[in-house]
Amino acid sequence: MKTKVLFFLLVGILAGAQTNRFFYEYKFIPDSNNKEEVKKEMMLLDINKNGSAYYSHDKFVADSTSRAELEKQINSGSGNISVNRRDRPGQVSYKITKDYPDFKTYLFTNISTDKYKIKEDKKPEWKILPDKQKIGEYNTQKATTSYGGREWTAWFSSDIPFQDGPYKFYGLPGLIVKIEDATGSHIMTLVGNKKIDGPAQDKEMQLPDNVRILGMGGKELEITKDQYKKVWKAYVNDPTKNMREMMMKSGGDSNTKVAFKMKTADGKELSDPNQVFKEMEKRTKETLQKNNNPIEPDMTK
Repeated sequence: MKTKVLFFLLVGILAGAQTNRFFYEYKFIPDSNNKEEVKKEMMLLDINKNGSAYYSHDKFVADSTSRAELEKQINSGSGNISVNRRDRPGQVSYKITKDYPDFKTYLFTNISTDKYKIKEDKKPEWKILPDKQKIGEYNTQKATTSYGGREWTAWFSSDIPFQDGPYKFYGLPGLIVKIEDATGSHIMTLVGNKKIDGPAQDKEMQLPDNVRILGMGGKELEITKDQYKKVWKAYVNDPTKNMREMMMKSGGDSNTKVAFKMKTADGKELSDPNQVFKEMEKRTKETLQKNNNPIEPDMTK
């Protein structure tokens, strides 16, 4: 009898340590003036007993590879650190987490050199409709909501017992299998799933005190959505402000050397800080013009 009790306890522990990973194909149109250009990204929704995380597969792989290379360089003790940009770093840089059971939702994102954690202050309010259809192998039912400045139509399956979904969407009696905004600019569709053992993601790497690498290490600054909007507007108006401030601070520290180098579109290498910042500002503004159709328009107003 003791053996059976121990066996059941072990099964319970193993089950609790498992993560359900759902694969979503995310199709999106970044430029509302060029609707023919549709991009795709494979997104992961990892669900366990504590909550869920939604993030880019390509970015996860690229970050894991960069982290392993960086740890190897730091552990070698050579003092020289080189960080290379990955070939496929992922097109979607943000991550969304939800904490169970109350579904506290957070957006993790970067603006320039700073990392932010933004708590969501609104939850999706759904209208469940009688319409039903089969999507892939799943029997689904229709629901609609207005969220983030867009009108959304979702199809959820009660056969999958998770009241969760991609991005910030949750609260339906079953997993969201597909969700699409009214303009067809953002579509997320479930294309597969599997179970994995242990935690879903690697822990954030802790860098030595004397090492700072953009986009790695360090803690996110937790801010409200209103604060985020102000930070975003300031960035759009002056994209290189953070980089210039970093260079000014390092100028007074004899132990710190910051060098900025980049190449222009025609291959010319720039090393003069003023030229580098000018080129960065030009590229950033061009990128912003071509990425004018965000998933949540309300976040950038």
